[in-house]
Amino acid sequence: MADVLAYAEGCFTGSPGDQVGVELEFLVHDVTDPALTVPIARTTGALGGLTLPGGSVITYEPGGQVELSAPPGSLPSAVAALRQDVDRVRSALAAAGLTLGRSGLDGHRRPLRQLHTPRYDAMAACLGEPYGALMMCSTASIQVNLDFGADPFARWRRAHLFGPALVAAFANSPGPVPWFGSWLSGRQAVWLALDPSRTAPVGPGHLMDSGHSCVVCDGSGEGVVRTTEGPSGDRRRGHPPTDWADYLQAAKLMLVHETDGSCRQTAQGHRFRDFDQVAGRAPTHDDLAYHATTLFPPVRPRGFMEIRYLDALGPVAWPVAVAVAYALIVDDEAAGAAAADALAVAGQWSEAARCGLAAPAFRQAALTAFRAAADALPRWGAPPSLIDQVTDYAVRFVEPGRSPAADLLLETR
Repeated sequence: MADVLAYAEGCFTGSPGDQVGVELEFLVHDVTDPALTVPIARTTGALGGLTLPGGSVITYEPGGQVELSAPPGSLPSAVAALRQDVDRVRSALAAAGLTLGRSGLDGHRRPLRQLHTPRYDAMAACLGEPYGALMMCSTASIQVNLDFGADPFARWRRAHLFGPALVAAFANSPGPVPWFGSWLSGRQAVWLALDPSRTAPVGPGHLMDSGHSCVVCDGSGEGVVRTTEGPSGDRRRGHPPTDWADYLQAAKLMLVHETDGSCRQTAQGHRFRDFDQVAGRAPTHDDLAYHATTLFPPVRPRGFMEIRYLDALGPVAWPVAVAVAYALIVDDEAAGAAAADALAVAGQWSEAARCGLAAPAFRQAALTAFRAAADALPRWGAPPSLIDQVTDYAVRFVEPGRSPAADLLLETR
């Protein structure tokens, strides 16, 4: 029998340092016409056997998106190594008449799944149309993986506290999305429309929208949770491992692995807590660990912390998102300096995705966050070129209150 709380506690241990790893997803387009479907065989043919100097691993998402997963390192070394790998991939694709996309949502093509595995088949059936197909085949993101450091819960809470401001600052996937209208982060709209048992924030990170809890600033930048009773009388303790254990139990099952090695999809509505009933046996640790990989909250613990809420920015601007997120979550001084303005928009994930920096409160929160991050980056060895890139981004987008999606909208007019 899997011990869910013990497993959840283990997800918050194991990475006491300050390293960062980055996973970049890119849509792939034909250079002559971005509306053309690019068969995945064409992409793999261009990149097959490619050796990347920074050590990144190339994989592919269901719609043919390219993903580069870089090994962890210090902020300056991780960014420098991944820059080399992105440049190498761009060159190889260019030779084949292909280019990496600059958006987090494909605005040119209908979703078309090109990879078929039991996992992807189950995911498609579980998440449904149209949003499951859009998420799997038409979205791209920047994932920042951070060590938990000496105080895992502080970094966990900061990742949620600063999340909406960062979503707004890097909103780069303008809609329209079916039934949502035009959002500056249409990718976030897609995620919000999916099964909330597997995509909503974990615990207190989403409670400001539900009325169950609020987040207040204690001056440390953590965003301390003050628990209140919700409409049903339940009480949230704001203890991250407990919140994650509750989330794991309540999330819907996507598939069950059989003892003969096969797997089968489960009926809609069954939760992990129903595993015995569905599978006819008690869940093992492996069952629970696999179930966790089918859950996609904005921040996910895995022995390190996955920041999953950032839109893809294309092959040039992605280091800005990595550097700013790193500084705000890892650097105590930066977190403290930016916390008060971030608190004003804490929990407002959907509003951040819809309006981006056009809303004054999000602009102010992002402006304060960028200034605090720029001040912190030299303390972590960031080179002047990276700091200049952060500053230039702030001047171009944050100060005038324009998310990068605004540029993409202008291009389509």
